[in-house]
Amino acid sequence: MSHRPIRLSGFERMFAGDPDPWRTFVDRDEAVKRRAIMHALGAAPWGRVLELAAGNGSNSVALAAHALRLDATEATEAGTALVCKALAGHGPRARAIRLAVPASFPRPHYDAVVVAEMLYYLSAHAMRRTARDVARALRPGGVLVLAHHRIDFHDFAQHAAGLQETFLRATGCTWRVRRVRRTGRWSVLSCTRLG
Repeated sequence: MSHRPIRLSGFERMFAGDPDPWRTFVDRDEAVKRRAIMHALGAAPWGRVLELAAGNGSNSVALAAHALRLDATEATEAGTALVCKALAGHGPRARAIRLAVPASFPRPHYDAVVVAEMLYYLSAHAMRRTARDVARALRPGGVLVLAHHRIDFHDFAQHAAGLQETFLRATGCTWRVRRVRRTGRWSVLSCTRLG
């Protein structure tokens, strides 16, 4: 498959033109994946949660219901506005923040980090930097949830196969990894930081 990586400007146009371009709020498969993400986090409440690349906020709403604090970050202006709208009923403990990784995170430490449908849109270099940033921010014993497609799409910057494992290696940390759900299209991992 020929890859023509989408840029932030492409995501910006996508979210400006359609608040739910992948039907993440209504698609049955997306709902199954979202339940797997929530299950991967373990028993609630979850403390301080960082969500990277929140998109339109479809996962953010579910996360906010069980997190004591949620920083839902999104790289695009249009997407950040959608996340803000999605989180409107959750008060000051859940916030939408515009942030394009790699970058400094809003808080120095988190109890959990959720990375869904993002890694293959990053260059290998940007992904390695983001992995190191996650390692610095996630407390020992904290949970990293990775939820990504296993198949390639035309707009990916990297191939999907093995990318979650590559990301974990790039953190330089030791993990206890549990596969929560795997389908023919996607996989959700729950990764507890051991060191």
